[in-house]
Amino acid sequence: MTKRIGSPDTEADVSLRTCLDQTPKRSFIMVAGAGSGKTTSLVKALAHLDISKGKDLKRLGQKIACVTYTEVAVDEIRDDVGDTPLLHVSTIHSFLWSLVQSFQVDIRQWVTGRITEKVAKEQTKIDNPRTQARTKAKAADDIARYSRQLALIAAVPKFTYGTGSKYESGILGHDDVLKMGPIFISSRPLLRTLVAQRFPYFFVDESQDTNPDVVTALKLIAEANAGRFCLGFFGDPMQKIYQTGAGAIPEGENWVTITKPENFRCPTNVLNVINTIRAEDDGLHQVPGQRFENGAPVETPAGSAKLFLFPNSGVNRPGCLARVRAWMSEVSGDPLWQSDEESGDVRLLVLVHRIAARQLGFEEVFAALNDNGVPGFKEGLRDGTIWAVRPFMNLILPLVAAAKAGNEFEVISILRANCPRLTEERLKGQNVAAVLGALKQNVASLSTMLETGGGITVRQVLEFISETELLDLDERFLPYLGEAMNANEDNPEFVALTALLVAPAAQMLGYRRYITNESPFETQQGIKGAQFQRVLVVLDDAESDYNLFSYGKYFGLEPLSDTDQENIAAGKDSVLGRTRRLYYVCCSRAVRDLAVVFFVPDVAVARDAVIAKGGFELNDIVILPQ
Repeated sequence: MTKRIGSPDTEADVSLRTCLDQTPKRSFIMVAGAGSGKTTSLVKALAHLDISKGKDLKRLGQKIACVTYTEVAVDEIRDDVGDTPLLHVSTIHSFLWSLVQSFQVDIRQWVTGRITEKVAKEQTKIDNPRTQARTKAKAADDIARYSRQLALIAAVPKFTYGTGSKYESGILGHDDVLKMGPIFISSRPLLRTLVAQRFPYFFVDESQDTNPDVVTALKLIAEANAGRFCLGFFGDPMQKIYQTGAGAIPEGENWVTITKPENFRCPTNVLNVINTIRAEDDGLHQVPGQRFENGAPVETPAGSAKLFLFPNSGVNRPGCLARVRAWMSEVSGDPLWQSDEESGDVRLLVLVHRIAARQLGFEEVFAALNDNGVPGFKEGLRDGTIWAVRPFMNLILPLVAAAKAGNEFEVISILRANCPRLTEERLKGQNVAAVLGALKQNVASLSTMLETGGGITVRQVLEFISETELLDLDERFLPYLGEAMNANEDNPEFVALTALLVAPAAQMLGYRRYITNESPFETQQGIKGAQFQRVLVVLDDAESDYNLFSYGKYFGLEPLSDTDQENIAAGKDSVLGRTRRLYYVCCSRAVRDLAVVFFVPDVAVARDAVIAKGGFELNDIVILPQ
């Protein structure tokens, strides 16, 4: 039994068990605020079904399905419920693929239609007389590429599922499965019946971020099998981060809605802040959850919640953040506020990666890979999976780090696996000691090249590695390292790689710190589900290149646009709703202390606006002397 499953029940847990025990079956929605233990309620429900229904389900060859958003969440749930064949826990993408993969003829037709739609879209650009010549040329190239794909589709023996689509090789990606799965479910009554028969209990985790078409398809299954199928959504509309998410799930007929208002994470001062934020939305008022230490109940700590105001021009932003951390450290008597080590458990939450890049000194590397519209580069920038940076992340920087640490065993291990000069064939007839001595000198030179302030570019490092054959390089670099490089400014990848190669190589050190979480920086969109002892939230519209969020508009410092007002009047998602949700998610990460740093055009005006908004006591709104 895990700690979660054995934890004391809340009223919501009891209500959920009551729902699960009903005959005929009833579907439900659980709305659980930040820090409420939503996953705890989910795994306790799974454990309850295992005990109360497991024997009958196994006899009938049935299972309980639980789908969630990421593989990390899948592993977390599996760790809690244990390895039992009764439970099918997977990502929504994997589950949908398991349903549709046998319909190979239909998949081929769907893929053909998808490519045909893309051709028609590009043809529209060509037919438009206002389209620029360069755009028309690119559209023509895309049509030619899609046409080649169509010709190859017929020869694909079987379609499979991967992380990214490559139709001509028979590979479908996440987005394809999310689009195709709901269509198949919606158009096939028998498939809906089979899902209900095989999985009479079906739980959806993080329902607010689930694709709306998927939600609609699952609700069709519930409607067609009312009384025989229990569909349960676990989520929180206030934590909807992804634009494609469903948000609040409407109730179906005879459904049950269960709210879980407890918050077991935040201290009371932080709880006051997030309740004020949430009051403007769905109004769910969170209350301190009962905490226990050594089996005895304890009071929820007060913690702290401060908001700092700085002008957004003429200031040294890193210096401002450092001053706030020093102030928090002094006032709270907590030296860890100034720690950048993981053990300090401090997180600085910024709106966009660019702010972190500037703070950590890899802004040119970031701009090269982020700003040139290369498919997959933006997505791979956060985790270092772009092919152009992998040599640094996986080989060059680990090699230099091992050399500087005097770890000769690790240096030799990296070189043996990746150095062309150490292959068995190349070492024949060579003085091995002399080869190793030369390599040691090469590694020392490489370390010097990567020192901060050395002025060495990424290109120079790669050329050094290529010339010395220190490491194997991706062959895709070769056209960029020779003198006779063919310029192709219409190719976004060429533009991105050219910009990356002239960036200072030492910036890769800051970039690696960021992607390996060795720095305290995180993006505000990337921390849902996480919690930290000390949280510093940076509100800085002037430094952001996002127009989806605006803290200035949220606090009333900037007027709403006509589009904003139209969206609000029509009940559509708006900049206010998106910003409010993001702000709620950020502030609700704090376990002990919260500091919000707001860069504004006018500090005095902003102070009045913050006071009017509420959430922070007057003496918790701090203006540090300049």
